[in-house]
Amino acid sequence: MECRPRRSPKGRGANVSPPCRFARWAVVWDEPAPTGSDDEGQQRVPTEFFPDESKTIISENQSPDVGFRYSLNPYRGCEHGCPYCYARPLHEYLGWSAGLDFETKILVKERAAELFREWLRRPGWVCEPVAFSGATDCYQPAEKRFELTRACLRVALEAGQPVTIVTKNALLLRDLDLLTQLGARGLLQVSISMTTLDEKLCREMEPRTSRPQARLRTLSVLAEHDIPTRVLVAPVIPGLNDSDMAAILKAAREAGARSASYTLLRLPPSVQPVFLEWLQRTFPARSQRIESLIRQTHNGSLDDARFGYRMRGCGPLAEQIDQAFRVFRRRYGLDVPLPALDTSQFRPPEKASDQLRLF
Repeated sequence: MECRPRRSPKGRGANVSPPCRFARWAVVWDEPAPTGSDDEGQQRVPTEFFPDESKTIISENQSPDVGFRYSLNPYRGCEHGCPYCYARPLHEYLGWSAGLDFETKILVKERAAELFREWLRRPGWVCEPVAFSGATDCYQPAEKRFELTRACLRVALEAGQPVTIVTKNALLLRDLDLLTQLGARGLLQVSISMTTLDEKLCREMEPRTSRPQARLRTLSVLAEHDIPTRVLVAPVIPGLNDSDMAAILKAAREAGARSASYTLLRLPPSVQPVFLEWLQRTFPARSQRIESLIRQTHNGSLDDARFGYRMRGCGPLAEQIDQAFRVFRRRYGLDVPLPALDTSQFRPPEKASDQLRLF
């Protein structure tokens, strides 16, 4: 069963709110009667922000197929609204839905920089890179208002703490002053996530992200400032954007990217109704074939969560995608790793002072 909003939300990726798997009850809206209005089915759903009183800002990753151990997440939920996002189920632990709630109810860790500072001051900390962010995008639209990522970067710069950033938002360039300093000291790697160069597909699939040309420009500006950059083709969706890989890699190389990687789409159970509804609504004639191709890369499932398979899939189609990516990556000179980050400069930051609260 799914809970539908009364009207299709404008500018959002999700059009359904699957019941939270931990909830004892769910609300199901009746479909409204057609009115014949030009804006039928179009309703703007506002974003709500809530203070997050978490006691830590850092998560430790135990998964062997993720390229980092520690990650920093200033926000929970993400306004970007990508219907495929693997982080959507995390909202269910808050009693909310992995659908529309995930992109309209954003938790803000207002003490992010203070908590990061405290975490880096721990006596037992042996410096290694921290990923910004492991779950939701640290440069999502909320960052323009709250500037938590920028505040955390200031702490990293002060402490000589190396960081990696993954984002699909050109808002990153707002912090070019800090990024340039981190890059010059060997403390920064940036990955720009791209799914397509098709403006229309991007607008449909990632409604509140930066458009492809803006992301390529971001790569160019970072390269001009000698900041190590990678293009992350993610997720690759068989039958939808897998044919874009070569064009993305070529454009990214021309923009100044030094390296490239990819991940294959997988859909955790709570994400499946969100993505499949989006797919049927957006590509009704192709949706069944695309779903079939996704299943072919995950042993007949939409969600093969096994380590070693969940990022790359398995079977002939997954191998074909992997081989094609490797060929194009090598052709465009993106098959080299980024320089290792420097952990030798780390010094514990000063103790946090009293800070103004955001709420």
